[in-house]
Amino acid sequence: MRRGHPMKMILASILTTLLIVAMTLGAMFILVEATDYVTSRDSPLQRAAAICAELLLGVVLLLGTVWLATHLAVRIFAKKETDAPGGKLA
Repeated sequence: MRRGHPMKMILASILTTLLIVAMTLGAMFILVEATDYVTSRDSPLQRAAAICAELLLGVVLLLGTVWLATHLAVRIFAKKETDAPGGKLA
């Protein structure tokens, strides 16, 4: 079981962390702007529709960020499986 080069793993970890932080901050800025837009609606029907859309947007953005963070972490830090000494089993 051979692991990747340690410097590549460190660089990938740093880049992944920066990407996740940037995505989370971007999602927060988008949601703050959406909240500002929702609260400026005068019609109750428009406001209700905008609130539903904002909730859906928030769930998609934040769950997407969490999914990407865990997916990248698993891809970086997962142990690589090697073939058994006797070869592959059918």
